[in-house]
Amino acid sequence: MKEAVQDLLSILELERIEDNIFRGQGRASGQRAIFGGLVAAQALMAASRTVPAERPVHSLHAYFLRPGDFSVPIIYDVERIRDGKSFTTRRVRAIQHGRAIFSLAASFHIEEDGVEHQADMPEVPGPEGLPTDREQRQAFAHRIPEQFREAFLSERPVEVRAIRPANPFEAEPQEPVRQAWFRLADRAEMDEATRRAILAFASDFGLLGTAMLPHGVNFFQPHVQSASIDHTMWFHGSFEPHEWLLYHCHSPFAGGARGLNFGSIYRADGTLVASTAQEGLVRLRPEEPPA
Repeated sequence: MKEAVQDLLSILELERIEDNIFRGQGRASGQRAIFGGLVAAQALMAASRTVPAERPVHSLHAYFLRPGDFSVPIIYDVERIRDGKSFTTRRVRAIQHGRAIFSLAASFHIEEDGVEHQADMPEVPGPEGLPTDREQRQAFAHRIPEQFREAFLSERPVEVRAIRPANPFEAEPQEPVRQAWFRLADRAEMDEATRRAILAFASDFGLLGTAMLPHGVNFFQPHVQSASIDHTMWFHGSFEPHEWLLYHCHSPFAGGARGLNFGSIYRADGTLVASTAQEGLVRLRPEEPPA
């Protein structure tokens, strides 16, 4: 198994301190703070470990409250809100330095039959032949500050292949739609709770950036301050993380220093397996004049 995949699986296996209290570790990923998708995945794992396996998560609603600190563990405090006949509800606080950095509410549901319909998957090129995200990063790595370059180029547990790859240092305005194939970079045995936690982890890739596309701005520009504010996810069906999934994202609105984004995640056969929504901070500071 690839080291990056093994590392992701290991940090999703939280240490159980008490019945409802878990401890997890962060990882540096070339960002200023812990990747929000990792905190969301760990919080979901903490909640899932207090719920019977036959009740998988069907939705989560979360708020990013403070940046995560790489240097200390994260404590996940699970509150058992309700255990009903078919639904279970949990609330999780992620804590560092005595303060909440993240809050999640999740609902779990037994498998039931019912009416079915779904939106069609967009027609897009398949992943074969598209450049990998690592190839894209290598193409402009020379423009990354040296102290961040090694982490920026490191192998990642999720492989991403964008339909329309772009150079973030030469951003041009385009329609607020982002499409990319992604998959876990290696096959691994895991339970359903871990599968869904990995999807939560990957669902934070590129979603916020969709709202920036029409304005020709991105995370790499020093005058742009951006961060996820909230994140919502609904799980619809089964999938294998190591098989290709299409992430179709679009942004219907940006304003008031915030951008709203929606996403749909499909299996390669067109089955919709999850939907996402996220609002994020997109604040533009005055650009400094050239020296």
